[in-house]
Amino acid sequence: MDNRARHQAILITGANGEMGHGLIHALAEQNVDLVAVDLHPLDPALRSKVRAHQAGDILDTQLMQRLVSQYEVTTIFHLAALLSTRAEFSPEIAHRVNVTGTLELLRLAHQQSTWSGVRTKFIFPSSIAAYGVGGKKDRLQALKEHEYTEPTTMYGCNKVYCEHLGRYFAEYYQQLAAEPIKGGVDFRCIRFPGLISADTVPSGGTSDFGPEMIHAAAQGQPYACFVRPDTTIPFMAMPDGVQALLDLYAAPEEALSQRVYNINAFSCSAQDFCDEVHKYFERPQVSFIPHLKRQAIVDSWPAAVNDAPARRDWGFSPQYDLQNAFSDYLVPRISARYTSS
Repeated sequence: MDNRARHQAILITGANGEMGHGLIHALAEQNVDLVAVDLHPLDPALRSKVRAHQAGDILDTQLMQRLVSQYEVTTIFHLAALLSTRAEFSPEIAHRVNVTGTLELLRLAHQQSTWSGVRTKFIFPSSIAAYGVGGKKDRLQALKEHEYTEPTTMYGCNKVYCEHLGRYFAEYYQQLAAEPIKGGVDFRCIRFPGLISADTVPSGGTSDFGPEMIHAAAQGQPYACFVRPDTTIPFMAMPDGVQALLDLYAAPEEALSQRVYNINAFSCSAQDFCDEVHKYFERPQVSFIPHLKRQAIVDSWPAAVNDAPARRDWGFSPQYDLQNAFSDYLVPRISARYTSS
């Protein structure tokens, strides 16, 4: 294949999600060519910021091969996924989307690197759902990346397996071939905590009890929280999550000591969220009615994670804690959303 006929580009899957929005805006400022793929047509507000966009399924191999025949993909941000709660109801579909889709994209990344002779970056968002913590005492420890990775959900199993797939493609795939393989896959993974967004409505994720509470209060609607008040997990404001992806992407490969990195901004309970909501909204109506299945899922996740390697290797440093996430990001933007509607 004549690589001179193809433009170098960064491929972003799941581009219509909020992380995709933030990523596209930030990368467009770096004057790089972006190719966006999502199941649905790309948000019109983003179309001027990408070189090409395609509505389609990442499992559509003809679509993906057509894209790489046109563009030399140097980096893949693989954001597309079937999320935790939905994955429990459709485990077969979750496996196809989350695992088979990732495997096909890893193969595509390797194919691209073989053509170019340069390692293709593959940036993969994982999740604290990768953990499975047996008891309350263990939940309170700040867990490292290799500890308690025996998840209790399909989504968590998918994420752990894809982390290993990435490591395999980065370090072992075709290394026993008769001819040395040039290039390869530079797999980099962030294990995200619960992400809190001001710009999109929560979509039913298992960590969405915090964002759902805020959006309900901003609309003057009652909210029945589906976990106990004491339920505590790590969280992060969405802008910090997007910046973390960009920082990991920009880091030199030789600076990275591992393939998978925990990150965390703050750990807080559902009651902590409720207390913050009461500071900013008049008489919010919050009740706690735990949903047994969803509560069990959250209870299998750690209350905190150890993110020292990310801070050391590529300078991870979140800007938002719980208090300024509310005062400077969540409350102003969510309130404006419903005031203007």
